[in-house]
Amino acid sequence: MRRKKEALVLLLAGGVGSRLNILVQSRAKPAVPFAGMYRIIDFSLSNVMNSGLTKVGVLTQYKPLSLMRHLGTGEAWDFTGRSRGVKILPPHTGFQDSDWYKGTADAVRQNIDFLEKNPADEVVLLSGDHIYNMDFDAMLEMHRFKKADVTIGMMVVPMSEIHQFGAGIIDNENRIIDWEEKPENPKTNLASMGIYVFDYKYLLDSLYKDKAEVDFGMHILPRAIAEDNVFAYPFYGYWRDVGTIQSYWEANMDVIRKDSPLSPEAWGIRTNIEADGLPADRAPARFGNNAKVSSSMISAGCIIRGTVENSVLAPGVVVEEGAVIRDSILFADCVVGKNSEVDLAIFDKRVQVEGDAKVGVGNNHTIPNIENPKHLYTGISLVGKGACVPSGISIGRNCIVNSHATSSAYPGKDVEDGHTV
Repeated sequence: MRRKKEALVLLLAGGVGSRLNILVQSRAKPAVPFAGMYRIIDFSLSNVMNSGLTKVGVLTQYKPLSLMRHLGTGEAWDFTGRSRGVKILPPHTGFQDSDWYKGTADAVRQNIDFLEKNPADEVVLLSGDHIYNMDFDAMLEMHRFKKADVTIGMMVVPMSEIHQFGAGIIDNENRIIDWEEKPENPKTNLASMGIYVFDYKYLLDSLYKDKAEVDFGMHILPRAIAEDNVFAYPFYGYWRDVGTIQSYWEANMDVIRKDSPLSPEAWGIRTNIEADGLPADRAPARFGNNAKVSSSMISAGCIIRGTVENSVLAPGVVVEEGAVIRDSILFADCVVGKNSEVDLAIFDKRVQVEGDAKVGVGNNHTIPNIENPKHLYTGISLVGKGACVPSGISIGRNCIVNSHATSSAYPGKDVEDGHTV
């Protein structure tokens, strides 16, 4: 007889995600729209649902309202019923930043009452800001087979990227024998995915042991590896941390790339279609006589009269006659006016591009954004929520148009590469 699952899920969804720039001005990173109709957090929630786990605590912190509206009662992911549910866990904070969570372990420690009220065999600890498809049931089975105190989901990444992750060195039994947190001179290319299974009692004991240990990667995991039984669960599928503008853009492009391993529909990813801007009450997309669409995702409620190439359009986007959109991501209810061009750009919701305007002009992608050079440096330009791009304006590469910018915010006819409006 198959053993009943008894794991509790804690989903960390409070991160600022500052490298996503204006996309997180008014929302938490896990609530950022993705692939037209989804939010980033939908992937972790759907993986939990598809793995048969039924009790979830979602730890929020930074600008949580959009995320909380999206989660609702949890019904979209079948988390309603007598023995199942999703619980929003807001931070126990004051008014100062110093009162907020000091790290991932501190976030869980501040919600230890939720843990104690929901006893379980294991605790599955997840991040809410990754794009992936994973069977947690298989990971739990390995954790139990190994009699592990902690099991960490890990995968091989390019050596050039390992400095962004926790890195583990394993023996021939997959036991982790050494750990490096974001190493500058790495000894391994085996990266932590930020997915952990803890023995329930072991996690509680660890949180009570030393309150100075505020982060799992920096403090609790290195001590556990030195003293106890910590194993790596190898993962070979698609997984991406979409914490930068470039990685976020690439993951969206993976959705529409031919033969891509990223397929939300095939993975059984669900979203709350009743939430703001999503297609519950949208009409089917409509296409004019002169519309041309290739290698793109067009969501419900869109009206396409122009050309769309290799782009992702969320519900309600309007592309007028003669307009061209290439290699871009447009959130819900954006309007691109007649004869305008949008090339290699990301628009937040309700952006208005007037006729004969251009966003993403020129071939020089090498000038980074002057104010945020570590955010925009590959040619992608950002336009914030509710902003206007006036008729006749040309916006270059690696530019930022701040949310709700009006016509009066533009200094002249052109916004040069790397500049911000």
